[in-house]
Amino acid sequence: MDFVTQAQEFATSGVADAWGLFGNSLAFIILAGVLFLFALRAGRGAFLSLVVALYAGYGLYAAFPYTDEALALGSTPLLTFGISVGLYLVAVLIPYLLLRRVAVSDFVSIGFVGLLILSIITTGFLFALAHFVFDVGSVYSFSASIESLFAPAEYFFWWFIAPLVGLLFLAR
Repeated sequence: MDFVTQAQEFATSGVADAWGLFGNSLAFIILAGVLFLFALRAGRGAFLSLVVALYAGYGLYAAFPYTDEALALGSTPLLTFGISVGLYLVAVLIPYLLLRRVAVSDFVSIGFVGLLILSIITTGFLFALAHFVFDVGSVYSFSASIESLFAPAEYFFWWFIAPLVGLLFLAR
């Protein structure tokens, strides 16, 4: 009888751990899914333009001279987070629109699996950016497993270059 009880406890804790990991990864899964659907719907060229615009947007956001004044308008951590993300989205939108006009990247060939991989690693890039640039930890606390992937400062560089390396190997 003791074996059966241990097996039930093991199965119950395993299901609870799996469900907890899924629940904590839900934001990552949703964002990766949105990027993947965007790539399928808007086209490979639009997706590549978006990935490159995310980098250009980071440069514009970092160089924007009024970031501190804009963030000072936020009276709560949530409002400050929203302002910083809004500034970043504007900084991404401008290069995206420009790249869509001048870049003829619809002839790039990326397969279905390649788009999925690029969506996942671009989501990782955005999560790392959220941890280090937008201070998402002040608004939402992720589980230890998610934090261990994106919070360490040593990992930021690797998540930052991951979409570029993915494009290098997956785009033909």
